[in-house]
Amino acid sequence: MRSLIPALLLAFGASAGTLAQAQSCGSGGGATVCLSASGSANNNQLNWTVSGNVSRLEVYRDTDADPAGRTRIAVPGASARNYADTSANTGTPYWYWVKFTTSAGSYNSGSASATRGTSCAPTAITPYISANGSWTQTSSATVTAGNSAILGPQPVSGGSWGWSGCGTSGSARQQTITPAASCTATATYTNTCGAKTTQAFVITVPGAQTQVFPNPGINLGNTLDAYWAGAAAPTKALIDSIRDRGFKTLRIPVAWDFNSTNGTINPAFMAQVKQTVDWALDAGLYVIINDHYDLGWFERNGFHSYDPAINAKLINMWTQIANTFKWYDSDKLAFAVANEPDAPSQAQTNVLYQYQQNWITAMRANGGGNAVRWLIVQGPNTNIDNTINWGKNLPSDPANKRMVEVHFYDPFDYTLMTTDESWGTWKAFWGYNYKVANQLTNRNVAAGNDESLIDAQLAKMKYFTDRGIPVLIGEYKAEVKHFPELTGSYKDQNYRSVTHWNKYVQNKINSLGFSGTGWNIQNDLFHATTGEVLDWNLLGSMLGTSEIGPIPGL
Repeated sequence: MRSLIPALLLAFGASAGTLAQAQSCGSGGGATVCLSASGSANNNQLNWTVSGNVSRLEVYRDTDADPAGRTRIAVPGASARNYADTSANTGTPYWYWVKFTTSAGSYNSGSASATRGTSCAPTAITPYISANGSWTQTSSATVTAGNSAILGPQPVSGGSWGWSGCGTSGSARQQTITPAASCTATATYTNTCGAKTTQAFVITVPGAQTQVFPNPGINLGNTLDAYWAGAAAPTKALIDSIRDRGFKTLRIPVAWDFNSTNGTINPAFMAQVKQTVDWALDAGLYVIINDHYDLGWFERNGFHSYDPAINAKLINMWTQIANTFKWYDSDKLAFAVANEPDAPSQAQTNVLYQYQQNWITAMRANGGGNAVRWLIVQGPNTNIDNTINWGKNLPSDPANKRMVEVHFYDPFDYTLMTTDESWGTWKAFWGYNYKVANQLTNRNVAAGNDESLIDAQLAKMKYFTDRGIPVLIGEYKAEVKHFPELTGSYKDQNYRSVTHWNKYVQNKINSLGFSGTGWNIQNDLFHATTGEVLDWNLLGSMLGTSEIGPIPGL
């Protein structure tokens, strides 16, 4: 553990780059060596004093205060009293020691730390865009889909350029782009002394598609994704009822690997999925098929390191799916690679995205409609915050037809939590007007977890649509609580609150320009085989068309 004093000195040294430490001494064999260190833009400068006789001096360095594992970087003469470490990396804190040898043995000075600073000032970028044959000093432009623009920032010489976004690449200062959707390109200029400057170019494509699948949408859950006995097979009557009630998009979760033998999807199961997709498309629905949990072979593999065997299995499975649906409408049938991949860190997200990148490449290479089909990748854990924190750098797609998927169940203690835990308790009343004041007030959601939470969380995904990347909220739903604690009007108030949450979320998804498919399982909203509506109130809330107002005075 680093001591407080070196840490404080490091903090000053990182900002000033020239602060000198007090000397740190070590004694042995009748000699004492006291070391100090300071950082500058050019090096870390070490100075020491010696009392007594020494026959040899050695300079050691490490990136922490523990001398174990340190590295010797110099052997100056026994009469040397300073050393300049020019190999130190800018901004990295280092700890130094002088090892000295006397006739009695070898000993060490105390440690001294320093951080090499920088005096290199960044160079301002002047943005220029040519969108209609002439150059304009600007960082934003409107470009008609299919037309090109040239990004040409200045200075024109003296450093190097790097690019990302909007189809830019390489190190050329001028970049010609032909955006199909609104996007943001970022130029990074590194000047001759190493300082970096960035400039964003915001390109707007009028009419660019961000809401790919029309709302409202719904899931066909616990059906073709079932890995247990007893799930009813989908029927045409159910699919038609879903269409007739007003849903426009159907997400079909599928367990492909569970229904495979030695890597080959069972033909009867493939035919069943194909029949269900055909019914949905014939009914005029847009359709999404995925690999849904599937006993976790992919999405629970840990993502700690890239495994070629997992990648081969993923591509083999999806190639069979792609071949079956190769010539299906590329705008009305979409593929989603997974469901909720468990990748709760930046490193794990990087591995997840490596698999997803390979999947996109394979789907595009499959040809037919798959060359331009909508492909859906999941952010880490399909969690909004994880996706914003670790998953912004999505896998690329040469066809520019990939979406990002997240799921929404906030606040969890209200939507899905069913038992009280040491870390929290389930809630029954959500919404500013649905909270109770007389009894069961401990079952109100916390302040700040009402409508404002929905607004703030979903708005974070505008990061992607603002850059021309469509967003799918693949699952969302609040569940009615069936607990003995809730009786009478309080049970009813929970039910009413649920209709409010479902309607509010569906309408917010739609207003933000996202696509959304609410979660639904067998015999929830619809009878699993006949398609009969089982709860008209919850159905209206999932459609986003109706809700039941609160009971006053509770």
